[in-house]
Amino acid sequence: MESQGGITVRRALELPGLRGGLPEVLACAERLDRTVRWVHAGEVPNIASLLKGGELLLTTGLGLGDRPAEQRAFVRRLAERGIAALVVELGPRFARLPAALVETARAAGLPLVQLHREVPFVAVTEEIHTEIVNGHYAVLRQAEEVHRHCTEAVLGGGGVPQVLATLAEFGGNPVFLETAGGALLYGAWGGPGESEALPVWERLRGSRAARAEGPPAGSVLVDVAGAAPGTPEAVRARLVLLPVAGPVRPAHRLAMEGVAGILAVVLMQARQEDELAALGRGDFLTDLAQARTAPEDAPARAAVLGFKPATGLLLPLVMRLPETTGALAPGGGWGQLVRTVHEELSGLGVPVLLGVRPVEGRVPLLLGLREEAERAGLADRAAAALRAGTERAGVVRPGAPDPVVVVGPAGGWAAAAAGLRHAARAADAAPDLDPRPWWDARRLDIDLLLWRLRGQPDLAAFVDRALGPLLRHDRTARPPLLPTLETFLDHAGRKAETARALHLNRQTLYNRLARIGELLGTDLDDPHTVLSLSLALRARRHA
Repeated sequence: MESQGGITVRRALELPGLRGGLPEVLACAERLDRTVRWVHAGEVPNIASLLKGGELLLTTGLGLGDRPAEQRAFVRRLAERGIAALVVELGPRFARLPAALVETARAAGLPLVQLHREVPFVAVTEEIHTEIVNGHYAVLRQAEEVHRHCTEAVLGGGGVPQVLATLAEFGGNPVFLETAGGALLYGAWGGPGESEALPVWERLRGSRAARAEGPPAGSVLVDVAGAAPGTPEAVRARLVLLPVAGPVRPAHRLAMEGVAGILAVVLMQARQEDELAALGRGDFLTDLAQARTAPEDAPARAAVLGFKPATGLLLPLVMRLPETTGALAPGGGWGQLVRTVHEELSGLGVPVLLGVRPVEGRVPLLLGLREEAERAGLADRAAAALRAGTERAGVVRPGAPDPVVVVGPAGGWAAAAAGLRHAARAADAAPDLDPRPWWDARRLDIDLLLWRLRGQPDLAAFVDRALGPLLRHDRTARPPLLPTLETFLDHAGRKAETARALHLNRQTLYNRLARIGELLGTDLDDPHTVLSLSLALRARRHA
């Protein structure tokens, strides 16, 4: 096991130089994984004062003293200095190490080794130092490789999430980017899953007083620079690596320090904090929708993200931006969109969990409901707020279609997961339909099915069989009859309501319906005909 760059005592004893001395461990064999930072050879009684800690000390025992009290003091001083191990070569001074020496080393927790054969200390020192230097070089190369991959990710437009994912994958442990105040911006899990990693980070966040004394054992906290040192904004964010799946190695620490520099530049240039936090929430909502997060685990993770609804009733929504949107890439207008939409949604007076999914052009969110009866009214207000935020952010170009808002059914976390999944799928089909302030996902099932069949020859043939004569008629004849058929079917065949909607007298409507029946060779009073024509009209929007 490595620590701070070096080799272990165990590894040093395995190298040819010391192995040739037939080493025998007399004390603390269980501590041979301590790190050897350097090797020192010496024979003076006060040698402890010359050491800094982490050394493997080679000696023939000339400075150990003759009396047991001197020997005990010698070992205690070395242990207090924190050296890695004491190696004593047997020979003229000692045929075997004194019991006082062994007992004190065992009590002080200092590995003690005796060599039964003479070895050249210079060769041993050179060999171990070469191993240490090579280890340092390997650590530097690993950290440099991670730094290169992260730099390429930024230059390639991958952004902060890909940088953190690269770092987490390299370390095999979760990596979090948080604000200077401790709020979560984004997390990458590495080896462990989020359900295992997030509670560890939450405990870390909850112990701010302890953090002032240093990070939890084994974790790494690296500041991401902001403004000039000494100013209130000197620290813009904080990078946190937690040893959840395994220990943190020296290469991980070096990589963290290098990546912190990259993140400082990225955050300073793009001011991505809002976008990163929204990306993290979008990942959570997507994981929930795709069953990668279990509904029973969702409340705890949502609470970490700042979403704590007063009741267990949730309303899922998905906003889909038009394909002509001018900022469908991370680092574009998404940060501004998140800020303006948050401002608009804050007026709803309910808990909001807003995420973004730039690749799909979606904005998923959950709203906290007090009761089911609020659903329609809250959906109206939320859809208006989403559109207002989009317009203020300038994300949608002038003249572009309005964003599509799809609302799922209200319910608990399990219903919210299914509702988000359904709403996201339905939002793909809704742009082909007539604009509405928002769509009820439950009323888009048929359109979603037909949308999935788009491009299929059978769907186009069905539309042509059902509506072809009428469509060909409307190319030249006036007035066109298709709007009359659409209005008639929208009103479930109720002729009086259809006439009022079209501002026609009844006789004119009857004449038009009769003409439609003639062109299509069918009876508009037949339920099967009505169903077929209704499906054909919907399919025509997607075909």
